[in-house]
Amino acid sequence: MRGNIAQLMQQAQRMQENVQRAQEELAKIEVTGNAGGGMVSVTITGRMECRKVRIDPSVLSDQEMVEDLIAAAFNDAVNKVNSESQAKMSAATAGMPLPPGMKMPF
Repeated sequence: MRGNIAQLMQQAQRMQENVQRAQEELAKIEVTGNAGGGMVSVTITGRMECRKVRIDPSVLSDQEMVEDLIAAAFNDAVNKVNSESQAKMSAATAGMPLPPGMKMPF
C-alpha cells in the first residue's frame, strides 16, 4: 500500500510540474479571432489580454455593426484560447485521473 501512495505522490508531482509548464506556455500564446469574414479581428493572449484590434475601414460607417463584429471577434478569440488551454491541460494531466467536473487549472 505504501508503494502505491508513494507512486501516486510522484505522479501528482509530475502532473503539477506539467500543469505549471502548460500554464507558462499558454501565457505566451496569442490567438486572433475574426468576424464578418475578416472585417474585424481581435488578437488576445492566453491570459485573455487584448493585444490588437483591426477594423476594416469599410465597416466604420455603421457603428452598431462594428460593435457587434468586435464582440463576435473577441468571443471567437476567447473560444480559441479556451480550446488551446483545454488541449494543453489535458496533455499535462494525462495519466492522472481527475474527478468528474474538476477543471484545470484550478
